Amino acid sequence: MTARRTVIGVMGAGVCDEPTADLAREVGRLVAERSAVLLCGGGGGVMEAAAEGAAQAGGLTVGVMPGRDATESRPNAHVQLALFTGLGDARNYVNVCASDAIIAIAGSWGTLSEIALARKVGKPVVLVRSWSLDADLPAAESAEDAVDMAFAALEK
Repeated sequence: MTARRTVIGVMGAGVCDEPTADLAREVGRLVAERSAVLLCGGGGGVMEAAAEGAAQAGGLTVGVMPGRDATESRPNAHVQLALFTGLGDARNYVNVCASDAIIAIAGSWGTLSEIALARKVGKPVVLVRSWSLDADLPAAESAEDAVDMAFAALEK
């Protein structure tokens, strides 16, 4: 029997600045160092940087792609397992439901929808330089804090 691995969803925009990419890479590395699977939307920006950090640390990376195949949505170079959904933005629900906890880094409307969906289905969410919401959501100041907070939420 194989033990189930923790899946941490790292959500964020498909385009980001270099400081945000550095943060996402560090989050990805720390997720992999805890032997968790990193799940993302499979595209560029935060998703690519997080997958890069995890892959470089020897972790498993999963990209939940909006298209039906690689001609419709090409996964970034650091996604090891691409799940082609054909769902477009509706894949955000898959991202959330397939993750045990969500770390939202910066982001735009798609990230906001993932935060909202995670709250709706009861998944832990940690914000890092992300949406400022009037909600009971923890906000981390660093990659290490974000990963620690996500894993702590799963222990509860």
